[in-house]
Amino acid sequence: MSHVFPRHCHTPLPTAVGGDGCYLIDADGKRYFDGSGGAAVSCLGHSNGRVQAAIKARVDQLAFAHTGFFTSEPAEQLADLLIANAPGDLDRVYFVSGGSEAVESAIKLARQYHVERGEPQRRHLIARRQSYHGNTIGALSAGGNAWRRQQFAPLLVEMSHIAPCYEYAERAGAETVEAYGLRVADELEAEIQRLGTDSVIAFIAEPVVGATLGAVPSVPGYFKRVREICDRHGVLLILDEVMCGMGRTGHLFACDGDGVAPDILCIAKGLGAGYQPIGAMLCSGGVYETIAGGTGFFQHGHTYIGHPVAAAAGLAVVSELLERDLIPQVQARGNYLQSALMARFGQHAHVGDIRGRGLFRGLEFVADRATKTPFDPALGVAGKLKKAAFAEGLICYPMPGTRDGRHGDHLLLAPPFIATEAELDEMVGRLSRAVDRVMAETV
Repeated sequence: MSHVFPRHCHTPLPTAVGGDGCYLIDADGKRYFDGSGGAAVSCLGHSNGRVQAAIKARVDQLAFAHTGFFTSEPAEQLADLLIANAPGDLDRVYFVSGGSEAVESAIKLARQYHVERGEPQRRHLIARRQSYHGNTIGALSAGGNAWRRQQFAPLLVEMSHIAPCYEYAERAGAETVEAYGLRVADELEAEIQRLGTDSVIAFIAEPVVGATLGAVPSVPGYFKRVREICDRHGVLLILDEVMCGMGRTGHLFACDGDGVAPDILCIAKGLGAGYQPIGAMLCSGGVYETIAGGTGFFQHGHTYIGHPVAAAAGLAVVSELLERDLIPQVQARGNYLQSALMARFGQHAHVGDIRGRGLFRGLEFVADRATKTPFDPALGVAGKLKKAAFAEGLICYPMPGTRDGRHGDHLLLAPPFIATEAELDEMVGRLSRAVDRVMAETV
C-alpha cells in the first residue's frame, strides 16, 4: 500500500526504474519512448553522462548554500551563459526551482518595478484566454484555462484575459493571416485603455502556447504589434517560455522565432532537462537598475533559489545544447517530424490541425474536419489517447478543453532533441496505432 499522494487517486502507475536515451523503462522491463519529454522537460533524454557527472561533482564539493548568505560558481556561470545568448537587453537572471515560481517572480517583479518608479497605481496584469502559466495562486490567476481555474476561482487574483492568437479556430474565413494577427494583438491596447492607460503593470504570454492549446505559435506580426503596444503604454512584456523555451522550438529562446525581446522572460523545464528542478526569471538591465537604484531589494524569495546542484545541472544542459549544436538539430528534426505527421495524419478525418515549431508539435482532434467541430467532451478523447499511446509504449501529452477549457482535444509531442529520424518514425507509428484504436472505439 502506497503512502504517496498521486496526481490521480484511481490510476495505478508503473514504477520507472531506468532511463536509456529517449526511453524510460519500468519495473517489468517495458520500454516507453518519451514522446513528450514528460511535459516538454527531458530535452537531452534520460542518460546524459555530462549532466550526471556535473551533478555528482557539485554534490561532492558543495550541496547547498543559502542565497541570503552566498552566491555560487555554477549559478554565476549559468547566468553568464544565459545572458550571453539571451535576446534584447536581458541582463540579469533570478534562479528558482520551477516554472510556476518563475512566473510568480515575474509578476511580483513587474509590480515592484512600477512601484519603485513612482507609479504605485499600476496593478493590473493582462494575459490571454487558454493560456497556462503554472499552478501557484498568482500563476494560476494569470492562466486563462477555465477548467484549471474553476474550483479555485474564489482564491484567484483578478486579472484580465484577452483572446489568444489561435488561428486554426478563431481566424475568420475571409480574414488574412496578417490582419487576424493585428486584430487580436489590438485587443491588448483596447484592454489597456479599458483598465486605464496608467494602471497596467504587464502583459504575459507564451510565444508558443503549450499545455492548454497544443503547440500553437503566433502568426507573423502578432508579437511585434504587442511589443509596440506595451512600449506605447509603459507596460512590461513578460514572455513565459517555461515549456517552449530552451531550444524546444528551434531557438534557445522561443521569442527569437518572433523577432521580439521581452522585458522579463521565464524559463524552466528544459533548463534542467529533468535532471534537477530549476527555473529562472530573466529581466532587462532597465528593470534591474530600477530596483538596484531604488530600494536595492527585490521583496521576494524561496529557500532553494540558486541551488548550486541545480545550477550545475542547468549549466551542463545549456552547454550541451550549444556545444553539440542541438538547436539547429531541433530545427531539422522538427521539419522531419512535421513531414512525418503530415504524411500519416494530414488527411485524417479526425485530425483538424497539425502545428508547432521545432520539436514542439500538436495535433488537434475534431469530430468534423470540414467544420472544425470538436468531439463531445463526454467521449473523453484525450484521456483515451493517453491510455492507448501508453499501452503502445509511447509517452505523449494529450489534453482536453482545447477550445474553451471544456470542448476540444489535442495531443502535444515534445520528444528529446537527441531523437533520431528512425526514432521519430517509431514514435509516429506508435501514435498512429493508438489513434486508430481510439477512433475505432469512439466514432
